Amino acid sequence: MKNGLLALLLLVSGNLNAQTTESLTPKSESFDVNYYSVQLKPKQIPGMMGIQSFAFGQAEGKWVLVGGRLDGLHRRQPFAAFDSIGHNNHIIVIDPKSNELWKASVDQLPANLRDQLKGTNINFAQNGDQLILVGGYGIGELADDHQTFPFVTTVQLPALIKAVQANQLEASLFHQTYDSLAAVTGGQLLRMDSVFYLVGGHRFDGRYNPADRPTFVQTYTNSVRRFTLDEVGNPTWLPAFTDSVNMHRRDFNVVLNQLPSGKTSLTAFSGVFQYNVDLPFQTAIDITENGLAEQSGFYQYYNHYHCADVSLFDPKTNEMHTLLFGGIAQYYDSLGTLVQDNGVPFVSTISRVTRQPDGSMTEYKFPVEMPALLGAGSEFIASTDLPRTDNGVAIFEASADSLFLGTIVGGIASTGRNIFWINDDEESSASSGMFDVYLVMNSGFRRQNLASNNPLHLHAVRHASEPRYQVQFTLEKPSTVAVEWTNQKGKVKHKAVINAAAGKQVYPVFLPKKPGFCRIKLTVENQGPVELYFLIPEED
Repeated sequence: MKNGLLALLLLVSGNLNAQTTESLTPKSESFDVNYYSVQLKPKQIPGMMGIQSFAFGQAEGKWVLVGGRLDGLHRRQPFAAFDSIGHNNHIIVIDPKSNELWKASVDQLPANLRDQLKGTNINFAQNGDQLILVGGYGIGELADDHQTFPFVTTVQLPALIKAVQANQLEASLFHQTYDSLAAVTGGQLLRMDSVFYLVGGHRFDGRYNPADRPTFVQTYTNSVRRFTLDEVGNPTWLPAFTDSVNMHRRDFNVVLNQLPSGKTSLTAFSGVFQYNVDLPFQTAIDITENGLAEQSGFYQYYNHYHCADVSLFDPKTNEMHTLLFGGIAQYYDSLGTLVQDNGVPFVSTISRVTRQPDGSMTEYKFPVEMPALLGAGSEFIASTDLPRTDNGVAIFEASADSLFLGTIVGGIASTGRNIFWINDDEESSASSGMFDVYLVMNSGFRRQNLASNNPLHLHAVRHASEPRYQVQFTLEKPSTVAVEWTNQKGKVKHKAVINAAAGKQVYPVFLPKKPGFCRIKLTVENQGPVELYFLIPEED
């Protein structure tokens, strides 16, 4: 989350990059997801501590929380980031119906096991009653340093729940296997059929340092690693899917899709960081049993970092709907205006991405938002009452005015949008709050983000070496393009007509250097004009 000063304000007009708001009136005979909005109901568990970036599983009506951090956004100073005080040293069990909580310390367990169980950003998945934990980041006692843990650990949840309730954790509950391929943090672990997919992430050994000084070694996996587990819990690795361009990402959301064919796939949304700039990806990646590919014709504008998410399959329409709650993103909405902020701030946006039967995707924004700057590092614990396909995908099967989906747990609560460069441990905290989430039928509005399907992809970019900004856009074919920008007083500062080739274009003329508002108008032949309003910041 670098370049915290840059805030680009986009107000897009014309019919290409705009958002469209459609008034919807529920039909009594229809339970189309488009007629539903989101309702959040606060939930409190007595004795619950703030927690973020943890792993979880559920069994026998209870939740199990493992690892994570008890503090807020990591500080930028190497000596303060990811310190031992912020470790979650307990395994937590919660009964969401009785609101009871139990916890047991992991400190008496063997070093390698307890270190991983204290880790943050552990990759995790559940298979039946078995919880699988892969990697994670934290302080390794034997390594005497911060590290990404090279372990695959499995545990049976019913036995673990009983042990936590009795405060009698034992190493025999767990099976831990050393494997260097498991040394991944910030990825996502999901299962399709009998194969586990370890999607993206990186290996990060040493102390975090935003100045990129030699206090750490970082290696992105650039891949989707795959493995199976035997009955004991030992992994057998299968050939990985590697893409050094599209899979150079971490700290994102990955969801399981039900396809019209009856098969499943995965979608990896956004994530960070691009190679040449510290900004999120706006593309999504489709992953099947045969490989991976970038999703064509779709840009994601909201919810770029990992946040709570839930996906629903509608068997009537064969659509997949993914709901994303808050977090951190390069874009957010302000009174109907799309705001581009390259500081990549905390946001309160609740969005929906719908995947059509043909695989195309569109992004929508709910009129409801998180009640504050919440959601980063949170998890969504889905209701066990939701019906599921044979592949484990939740089914949208509404037959009433509301549908309980599950609960958002934990995450980072921030006091401001851009706090990274001023963060001294008071600007954010780990949230102890929870929200029960309902889909509620109402006559409201849905706002489709047309920019998510606009191939022009107009935006402003900072020059690689100069503190200046340029216009970037993409053309599907060679075209004549009229470019114009004015200052905040409406005075035309630049006007030109160019013949541009197909593909990505960076307009060579710098935008004004003086801080303040500037309006860009781009007109492609045979298309309507698109306008981009942004705020040029003061530089250090």
